[in-house]
Amino acid sequence: YAKQENIEKGRQVRVDCTCVETNIHEPSDSSLLWDGVRVLTRLIEGSRDDFGIQLTGFQNHTRRAKRRMLGVMNAKNKKQRKKAYTDLLKVTGKVLGYARRGVEVIKGSNSADPMLLGIACHIEHYARLTAQVVQQTERRVMFGENVPAHEKVVSIFEPHTDIIRKDNRDTFYGHKICLTGGASNLILDCLILEGNPADTTLVEPVLDRMKAIYDRYPLKAAFDGGFASKDNLEKAKSHQIKDVCFAKKRGLTETDMCRSEYVYHRLRRFRAGIESGISWLKRCMGFARCMWKGLRSFKSYVWSSIVAANLLTIARSKLAT
Repeated sequence: YAKQENIEKGRQVRVDCTCVETNIHEPSDSSLLWDGVRVLTRLIEGSRDDFGIQLTGFQNHTRRAKRRMLGVMNAKNKKQRKKAYTDLLKVTGKVLGYARRGVEVIKGSNSADPMLLGIACHIEHYARLTAQVVQQTERRVMFGENVPAHEKVVSIFEPHTDIIRKDNRDTFYGHKICLTGGASNLILDCLILEGNPADTTLVEPVLDRMKAIYDRYPLKAAFDGGFASKDNLEKAKSHQIKDVCFAKKRGLTETDMCRSEYVYHRLRRFRAGIESGISWLKRCMGFARCMWKGLRSFKSYVWSSIVAANLLTIARSKLAT
């Protein structure tokens, strides 16, 4: 619609990345183990109280698990922390055993009740995630390994959450989002990324998506400094993009990127405008943290925020004319 109404022609774009957080608590191995124990225990007790599923030897260990979790948090030294972790892992292992036997009992009951079968599916789901937390805790605490970010679970409720390390300063838990803005302040495209890929790997995919949207590449493109590389400049120029501005030069000269120094500085100032757009999305459109559950709902939340912002931008443009 913006293209048809000549509000946005897509000839000049600016690109930057941000992070949208998922609605989870600050993750630690001890708190994740405690989450697994209490959720699995609640589901097992629910199957017993509501459907009469009896599990021989089952005991509620939530109080013990909570004490060990608090013991880890308040430990004065590594020895105390490791001792608390050892018992917490032992308790979690017992609860995982209950969960697996519970699923077997439910499936062996030949019940066709969809509610009970749903509980069994939930127990299997959370047991699998809790087992993964146990594994990463043993590797990190017991064996002193550095567990890679892509192998970690940071929430059993939002397991799709990625660990986003920004500029070696701040750590966020959510998903990295690459936004492409236009001269009209519209968000022209949004790329929801898996993991934490380097910005330098995103230049060509972003430009190709603009080609798919507008049937042509933009004439001018301005990127944040993290996208800068000689290879990316060559790729952008090969698509007949006349002026490509990276906020940080990283060995490139202004005349390598643009037709003149004036054009470079103009595009550099233009790129800074997307920072205010991202700030507006986070302050007014709830873009800072997704409150919806699940990866599919996360993507819907991100896009709905962008669509709402674009509708306001189009309305303002129409009112101004």
